[in-house]
Order: sequence, then structure tokens, then C-alpha cells
Amino acid sequence: MSLEEQIRGYVLENYLFTDDQSALNSADSFLEKGILDSTGILEVIYFIEDEFNVKVEDDEMIPENLDSVNQIVAYIGKKQGS
Repeated sequence: MSLEEQIRGYVLENYLFTDDQSALNSADSFLEKGILDSTGILEVIYFIEDEFNVKVEDDEMIPENLDSVNQIVAYIGKKQGS
């Protein structure tokens, strides 16, 4: 399972309560679409840290890193590559 599929699956299951892949586009903004609130973002951060062994630093908790499936995939790629 790809990184994108894992993240998308987590969001679909835990926040949209579906396994319908068409319910979430990888580029959809979690905040603009009302998928996640601030608590949800924190839960996603815990998921990222636990699942992918990546430490999300305080200054990295910004929408540019965490506001869509695509942004999370890119962020994890950068963190794992460094």
C-alpha cells in the first residue's frame, strides 16, 4: 500500500466514515472542506508520527505540510529523505 493510500484510507475511515475513495480527492484541503478541525489535525499528526516514524516539529505544524493528502505525502517524503 502506498503512502498516499495509507493516508487517504486513514482520513476516509476516521473522519469521513467511509471507504469510498471518491469521497476524498488527494488535493482537497482538509480545512476548507471541513474534513478536519484543529483536533483532527493533531490526531493526524499523531498518526503520522506513529505510522511513519516521523517527528512533526512544532514549527512544521502548518497547513502547507498537513492540509491535504498530497501535502502530507510530500511532507513525509521530505522528512524521511533527510
